[in-house]
Order: sequence, then C-alpha cells, then structure tokens
Amino acid sequence: MMYRILKVELFKLFREAKTWYAIVAVLIIEFIIFFAAYYQGKTILELLLDNLRQSFYFEGNLLNGNLLLYIVLNSLWFNLPLILMIVSSALITEEYKTGTLKTLMLQAVSKKKLILAKYITSLIFTISILALLMLSSFVLAYSIFGDGDLVVYLGTLNFFPAEEAFSRILWAFASGTLSMIFFTTVSVTLGIILKEPTKTWIASALFLILSSLFIKADFGRFGDYFFPKLTNSWQCFFAYDLDILSILQENILLLAYTILFAVVGIYKFNKTNIGWI
Repeated sequence: MMYRILKVELFKLFREAKTWYAIVAVLIIEFIIFFAAYYQGKTILELLLDNLRQSFYFEGNLLNGNLLLYIVLNSLWFNLPLILMIVSSALITEEYKTGTLKTLMLQAVSKKKLILAKYITSLIFTISILALLMLSSFVLAYSIFGDGDLVVYLGTLNFFPAEEAFSRILWAFASGTLSMIFFTTVSVTLGIILKEPTKTWIASALFLILSSLFIKADFGRFGDYFFPKLTNSWQCFFAYDLDILSILQENILLLAYTILFAVVGIYKFNKTNIGWI
C-alpha cells in the first residue's frame, strides 16, 4: 500500500509543469555561472588577487574546475533551496487547494501513509536535483576549465591541491544535500500548517532569509546547536584543518532537526479534519 501511494505521488510530482520549470531554472542558474566565469572570470580573479600578489606568489591556473565547483556551491545555496521549497510545498498545498485530499480520504487511504509518502517524495526530488546539479557541474567544470589547485578565503587564505580539493568538494555536496533536505522538509510542514500555496511560499522564503541572516548572528554557545548554523556545515570542508568529528556531529544534529519538523508535520496532518477544509 505504501509503495503504491509513493509511486502515485512521484508520478504526480513529475507530471506537474512547475517541477520541470524548477529543474530548468536550476540548470539556467548553473549555466549563467559558467558563462560568466568563461568570459569574465579571469578579469574578476585578477582584480581579487591583485593586492594579494604583494604577499603571495601564484603559479598555475587558479580559474579551474575546482574553483568553479566551489562557486556553484556558494552561489546556489539561496536560489536552490527556495526553488526546491516551492516545489516540495506544492505536494500538499496544491491538494488542499484543488480538494484532492478529500477525494483521497474517501478511498480509505491512511493519512499517516499519505503524508509520509509526500515527505519521501520531497526527499527523492531533492536528492535527484542535487545529483543532477553535482553531475552536470563536475562535467562542465572539468571539461571547460580543467583541473587545478583550489584557493578559498574563509577568514584566511586556504590552498588545497587538486586531489584534496576534489574530495572536499564531493563531501561538501553531500553535506549540502542534507541542508537542502532540511529546507524542503520544513516547506512541506509549512504547507501542512498554512494550507494555501501563496502563504506557504512566502513563509518558506521568509524562513530561508532568516536562516541565512542567522548564520552570521552570534547566539553564544547555543548558536552551535541552532539549525541556521548547521545548514552551513558544508563550508567547514573548506577549512584548512578539517574537524571531521565536529562536522559529523553538526550533520547528525541537522538530521535530527529534519526528523523533528517531519514529525510535527505528520502529527499536524493526522489531527486535521480534511472534511472541514
């Protein structure tokens, strides 16, 4: 029964035009990044490194595939979650809007299984988009710009050899995927609570904006356990001294927050009288 519900939810998701618009939007953003880097990247990089050349000697091609992948990671973490949150929240809000939920309830479908299937559908969609983004970015980055050492600035200037940069980027994508799963889970829960698509989109955007602002805020010791800070854990893979244990703890805690938001959503949905909506 659960498998059949999940199969139907996935079919409905990829039948929707907005799902394909979202996929195209992600690829367009990615294309713009590579297009800009190809035609203006060297000029911009020279301007950024001009003052540093007084203290450092740079050799080789710094505008390479690894740097482009790092830029993709940094550039898409606001645009990408917003796009994913809009699509994921629609899994529930569109059915509130069209009255499809009432029809489903008449077919003796388990409310718990139905809403769980929607969370799993959102999970599959998020992982699929991140896999597509990662695969296409790696192919474009290395085929157009080639390999090379990575230089990043995180308070200090960090240099990573090409092989090490590759592994750090892979792990950053994995950690970033968990962050995206957190945001899409939140959007489904917001959809359950608010029910209306427009209200849910606005609430999702506000949640994302506040989370981005709180990343830089100082909450003392509590800040280390606050989810906005945890969604930025992927950046830790570009610190010169990797603290794997700390990163693992942060990702486990973010996973716990994700499960908590899903549990709240499932509980709220089970308590909702669909017939009165």
